[in-house]
Amino acid sequence: MSLYKIAKNLVAIIFYPLYRIRVYGKENIPKQGPVIICSNHISNLDPPVVGITSPRDIHFMAKGELFEKRFMGKLLVGIQAFPVKRGMRDRNALRKGLEILEKNETLGLFPEGTRSKTGELGDPLAGAGFFALRSNALIVPCAIIGPYKPFRRLHVVYGKPMNIEHYRNSKASAKEAADAIMLEIKTLIENHEAKTTLLDK
Repeated sequence: MSLYKIAKNLVAIIFYPLYRIRVYGKENIPKQGPVIICSNHISNLDPPVVGITSPRDIHFMAKGELFEKRFMGKLLVGIQAFPVKRGMRDRNALRKGLEILEKNETLGLFPEGTRSKTGELGDPLAGAGFFALRSNALIVPCAIIGPYKPFRRLHVVYGKPMNIEHYRNSKASAKEAADAIMLEIKTLIENHEAKTTLLDK
């Protein structure tokens, strides 16, 4: 068994009961072909949560500084993470992301680029739009809803794959595509919160 599978199983054993995770729309993630899963970012625990709730193995970007430590670097590579230099256009990271998609694998992205300290959605960076426009990947929006507090319910919602052919054909900018992705995430959050509110009444 790979290190990724071992880590995924261990984290799942701890996180599912600890955060009472409930997953919706897992069937919306295509079983084959290149996929980009784009999620809001409310906690440093978001990558492992998306990782354990997705039926597909995911490659995530991680801060380049983390790879400078020998043990941590090997661990991150073992769980399919790759480095990105924050605050600048990292061509190596962009190239690596495209290579992952060319191999029909799954790339996990947080369009906001950094964790929201308030829980509110932030303005997306162009990165997610770049990968969406430069690949043939299907874009699956993901919403993480709820507090990361022990034994409080955490919801993970996967939406249906986005059709972004219009943006590709119209030569849209990467920022325009990223904005469209964030709008889908926002809609997922609002619709799910509305449903759970009705169920609670």
